[in-house]
Amino acid sequence: MKSTVLVVAAAIVLFARIDPHTQSMQVCDLTVHEWGTFTSVAGEDGAAIDWDALGCKDDLPGFVNDRGYRNFKFRWAGTVRMETPVMYFYSPRAMDARVKVAFPQGLITEWYPQADNVDVYKADGNGSLLRLPANLNGIDTTLRSLTGAIEWRKISVQPDTTPALPVENHPSRYYAARETDAAPIAVGGQHEKFLFYRGLGRIPVPLSARVSAGGTVIVENRRLDRVPAVILFENRGGRVGYRSVRNVGTTVTFDRPSLDRSLPQLLRDLETTLVANGLFPKEAHAMVDTWRDSWFEEGSRLIYILPSRAVDAMLPLEVEPAPAQTARVFVGRIELVTSETRR
Repeated sequence: MKSTVLVVAAAIVLFARIDPHTQSMQVCDLTVHEWGTFTSVAGEDGAAIDWDALGCKDDLPGFVNDRGYRNFKFRWAGTVRMETPVMYFYSPRAMDARVKVAFPQGLITEWYPQADNVDVYKADGNGSLLRLPANLNGIDTTLRSLTGAIEWRKISVQPDTTPALPVENHPSRYYAARETDAAPIAVGGQHEKFLFYRGLGRIPVPLSARVSAGGTVIVENRRLDRVPAVILFENRGGRVGYRSVRNVGTTVTFDRPSLDRSLPQLLRDLETTLVANGLFPKEAHAMVDTWRDSWFEEGSRLIYILPSRAVDAMLPLEVEPAPAQTARVFVGRIELVTSETRR
């Protein structure tokens, strides 16, 4: 716990280092929306366990930048896979923006467009962060003392334009996130409808979830902030069921759902929940469309909306000029080990 506090405190200090060449922090008519996911696996006690979070199938187009962590000889000991945070920009006029994201106890592994800085810092035990060299000499493979950071210094927001966006022949979930009304952006010569990044971390997720001997699922909120929505979902051989609870304060116990529910209805309900928490309807649809084959595949899992303050603590964000409105809506996914899973 002490190491977590030191790393988070050091990340806050890192964010205080404002580049003197950037624009002043003045509020403008810019709107920034972001969505993303945190995936973890619950152990028998309900807490997130170490798992091969980088061992999943690479589902990104080849033009996305990759630090190459999957090819490192040593194994990363992470508990959370941060997937597809995408950041949208809305403005009535063309403008430039700067974005910086920190990831305490985590690494940025993939991103697009090309960023100016993708760094890894290591806490020295005294509240300071030291930037590691490009070869990552001195890396902490447990991630406990690390802070990843990514920065785009000049993002050209280009409303009312239709630039050609990169596309490859093979399908990818990446492209669904483009189906919104966000302004196109350009960084250098690269064009997109959003900023994209991914990562691997050891961050404390807000919920724990354990399956009792009787088969019920006991969910505990480990933060002070209420969790806006929690869904217990099961898919067994294509038959699906789910139960949902809103505004979870401390502990909630789910009975296992009967497998007679409608997946299309769940998708509609989830989009409605995402909109209620700050996304525009097309953004909510794009998010669900991006992840529907993963969130609702065979197995048992919790799907929940993270409290906004939890998102800001996990991924401190700095945008210049300061947006008039910012919404960050992240979905947590906890894979559960049930009696069916063990078979």
